[in-house]
Amino acid sequence: MSTRMSSAPAKKITAAEAAALVQSGYWLDFGACLAQPDVFDQALAARVRELSNVGIRSSLAAKPRAVLESDPEGNHFHYYTWHFSAYERAKADAGICYHMPPNLGEINDYYRRFIAPIDIVVLKVRPADANGHFNFGPTNAWFRTLVERTKTLIVETSTAVPHVHGVDNGIHISEVDYIIDGDNAPLPELKSPLITDVDRAVARRVAAEVEDGACLQIGIGGMPNAVCSLLLESGAKDLGVHTEMLTDGLIELYKAGVVTGARKKLDIGKVVFTFGLGTKFMYDAINDNPDMLCCGTEHTNLPHVIMQNDKVFSINSTTQMDLQGQAASESDGHRHISGTGGQLQYARGAYASNGGKSFMCLSSVFEKKGVRKSRIVLDLTPGNIVTTPRTDIMYVVTEYGVVNLKGKSVAERAQAMISLAHPDFREELERQAHENRLIPRAIYLPQKVARESRVAS
Repeated sequence: MSTRMSSAPAKKITAAEAAALVQSGYWLDFGACLAQPDVFDQALAARVRELSNVGIRSSLAAKPRAVLESDPEGNHFHYYTWHFSAYERAKADAGICYHMPPNLGEINDYYRRFIAPIDIVVLKVRPADANGHFNFGPTNAWFRTLVERTKTLIVETSTAVPHVHGVDNGIHISEVDYIIDGDNAPLPELKSPLITDVDRAVARRVAAEVEDGACLQIGIGGMPNAVCSLLLESGAKDLGVHTEMLTDGLIELYKAGVVTGARKKLDIGKVVFTFGLGTKFMYDAINDNPDMLCCGTEHTNLPHVIMQNDKVFSINSTTQMDLQGQAASESDGHRHISGTGGQLQYARGAYASNGGKSFMCLSSVFEKKGVRKSRIVLDLTPGNIVTTPRTDIMYVVTEYGVVNLKGKSVAERAQAMISLAHPDFREELERQAHENRLIPRAIYLPQKVARESRVAS
């Protein structure tokens, strides 16, 4: 573990005293997810009228942030996030939360190369053990780099933070400038989304592809969660986990003995992740559990590390794909809704692994303002962000099938994507593909024309 030496022994102060250290024009960092501070956040919000132009970086807020609630016009605090949660999305809609696009595994490098040293970093941690180590709990992310790149390091302690094993998953007291006692409130929970019939249909197709000894990366959402449920019944054995996000579904596979990690080449026998977000069921399962390794994103998310395990199966969801295979997973037009996260890096890492496969999952249709629309389209919605390029897409899955796009021509891709669309939209998609020369006339045979030809003959 690389270390940062504080200029003086760590001093215990109140949250109000810690917030008093902040000056107008400062840049702060709140870490990410479950490591974001609470009592410091509240104390800083209480100073809202005294401060101006205070920048705050964070990611995936799991609960409301007092600094945003105290400043509904965004006149004092400027809040930036690497990945939107539902709360941050709502604040972005209100114009007071801003997105920074990353590949999650590269964020450490952004701080080292492109971001000026941070004035103050505040992280929620477990109270120090007998050796003076504060544990990060279930969120490691890019925190070691934050520690190295800050002028002042403050930790907010909470007994609710579980002790989680991992590589560099903590801070030593010699690196800390100030310590705040937290409120020890239970950690925020993210309930598993309801699984729909379409989710199950998609998941059933993906689960059928998962081989014994596969090493899983599971994304967020109903479809990846449904895959975990079906893998409990599939008979798959000795699965491994090397993932960005740890979910309740993966813990269920672990508790059922389906996940053993016995066939992994890297971190054998260990469930590897960079952040966990779920329910108390997960937080209790990972507490002081040596089978769990919470590691930084440079270990979990970089493709050249991911590929070191054999049979990496990357399973993610998207919201829209075009006929050439571009996946737009993070925006609705110019309205940002989530983030790139690790989707692209895991697609690349899985493809590069021996026997690996990446899956992009989506339902064929969705409903907006009472109108049913196809998620598979000729052109992406104007403004939609391409999260995973067509060249990186391997398997695409809807409730209507599974197709592989690697090695396919544009025409073959278009035909494969149309086969995954809802039947009600296929004829129109075929017509559009022909008119825009994605499918050459020589191999174009619309369903309607084909039916009429059969009748005529």
